[in-house]
Parts: sequence; C-alpha cells; structure tokens
Amino acid sequence: MFTGIIEEIGSIINPGNKLKIKCKKILSDVSLGDSIAVNGVCLTVTEFNTDSITVDVMNETLNKTYLGSMKKGDLVNLERAMSANGRFGGHIVSGHIDGTGIIREIKKDGISIWYSISADNKILNYIVEEVFKVSVIPHTQENTTLLSKNIGDKVNLENDIIGKYIEKLYKPQKKESKITEEFLIKNGF
Repeated sequence: MFTGIIEEIGSIINPGNKLKIKCKKILSDVSLGDSIAVNGVCLTVTEFNTDSITVDVMNETLNKTYLGSMKKGDLVNLERAMSANGRFGGHIVSGHIDGTGIIREIKKDGISIWYSISADNKILNYIVEEVFKVSVIPHTQENTTLLSKNIGDKVNLENDIIGKYIEKLYKPQKKESKITEEFLIKNGF
C-alpha cells in the first residue's frame, strides 16, 4: 500500500522489462523484494546498488501504463511502500494502476497549477466531479515530475481503493443456479 506522497524523483537508466532507475533517497532502507511505486505503479525491487534500483516490469504493465513509452533519462516519481508505523499522509492506493489519462490543459492559478485530465469512463466513474482536474501546490510541483509534463502527455491513474471496495460490496452478485437439466430430469420435469 502507498500514500501517493512522492519521496524522490529518479531518472531512467534502462527502460523496458528490466527497468533500471537512478535514485538516492529511497535506497536508505531498500531490500530485495520491496515494493516501490514508480509513477504510481507498484513494482518489485530485483536488484539495487549504491545509486540505482532495478525492477521487473511485465509486458501487461508496459502496455497498460505509460511506463512502456519511457526512455533513458525520463524522470519518474518514486515512493516506498507505506510503513505500518508511519502516517497516512495522502490516500490509500495499491499501486495497481486502473488506466491512463491524457493531460488536456495546464493552467497557472496563483501559486498552484491546474491540470485537466481526460480519461476513460471506467476511471471517471469513481470521480465525484464531472470534470477531472487536479490543483498542484508548489511543494508537489517541486517534488514530482508534473512540471515536466505537457499537454498531450499520458499520466498513470489509480482510483481510491475504498470507492472500489464500496462499489463491489453494493453491486448485486450473480449467483449461478444449482438447478441443471440433469436435476430437472431426475426429479420428473
């Protein structure tokens, strides 16, 4: 689980299935097998050294997120998995991306910047407002890769997990009938 609060901006050394990322801060307590959110995508550390981590990325992940279009030198947001004894400073997210969106407008508003993002209905169904916009404060601007984004760029999106669980609980479950043709014949129908 993650909070969505970015700890560090890393840079891609090698893109692809064996994604190697230059980083520093998150290395302070990294171990093999740790979960690291890379641009919101939960990935597993398979190698690390004094200035980088390597994570395995499945083709499915490369196809469904924008990690597949990243190149050497591209910047990425990095976050270690949430500690059980830490603060929940952001949201509760799993790092399992629901889809991608496209930045449609970037507009300065005082100290903040508004990003308008278009997305598929499967993402927008969990958004309360009709228009999906995010206002980013200076701290977030300075500590994430958002300032390097332009209109038309893709972003990875994950809806809040609580909303998805509530929907699942309230959605009627389809139950398969135990009555078969064999049962009916056996019982004289």
